[in-house]
Amino acid sequence: MSASLHPPVPEGFPPGFVAAVLADALDHGSRVYAIAGLQGSGKSTLAAQVAALAAAQGLRVAVASIDDFYLTRDQRLRLAREIHPLLATRGPPGTHDPALARETLRTLRRGAPCALPRFDKLADDRAPRSQWPTAFGADLVLFEGWFLRTPPQSEAELGEPINALERDEDADGLWRRHCNDALGRDYPAIWEAIDRLLWLRGPGFDAVPEWRWQQEQSLQRSDPARTAMTRPQVERFVQHFERVSRQAWRTLPGIADWTVELDAQRRPTGFS
Repeated sequence: MSASLHPPVPEGFPPGFVAAVLADALDHGSRVYAIAGLQGSGKSTLAAQVAALAAAQGLRVAVASIDDFYLTRDQRLRLAREIHPLLATRGPPGTHDPALARETLRTLRRGAPCALPRFDKLADDRAPRSQWPTAFGADLVLFEGWFLRTPPQSEAELGEPINALERDEDADGLWRRHCNDALGRDYPAIWEAIDRLLWLRGPGFDAVPEWRWQQEQSLQRSDPARTAMTRPQVERFVQHFERVSRQAWRTLPGIADWTVELDAQRRPTGFS
């Protein structure tokens, strides 16, 4: 399967904004163009729209997500046994395979053929390698993720629990410190592959539970035979992301190459 073959373009962001994002990537000579935004902000939709527009212009495009590089379920369960039970849940720094991400992005940057890992969120496990699409050389790589280039917090910032999950299940801070250490240690080598970063800055973390619930419903509709999360499960799930999400929201406007504000309906300001 070729990574240049994309599904029908989803409805989502205004055509003018999609065109502006592609122009931003091409005008700056980006080989790996990154799109960051909190959970449910529309990163995947925007990447698909930009990829379709680029392909229509004759470019070979590969699309990858930080979510494609999650550790397998068995690997996360091993971390849960050996370090902290919360590491069984995918999402936060420390639950990805940084070596796989680095090698994949480096191969794509070289324009060499590359199998693109895929993660099945409903199965909560990495998809079999036989289901990975292959990019046979890419003129443009779109890499999306919710915490790309987010820096770690200081030790002082880690002291107080930020939500009920941390208060009740990580009272000693072992899990959040493990994730924070991984963020500072393992991920900068991934970020090095990024040429330019767009930050979709929504109204804040308070929008995430509703956005993530909408995303879960969409996943369920795409495969009705599979079991998706319930609303209470989603509410708990997003607490795993809250600390790093708030850190991203605070810091990425000063780190990203281009920041675009989104309203609560995910509409970018100033585009039609």
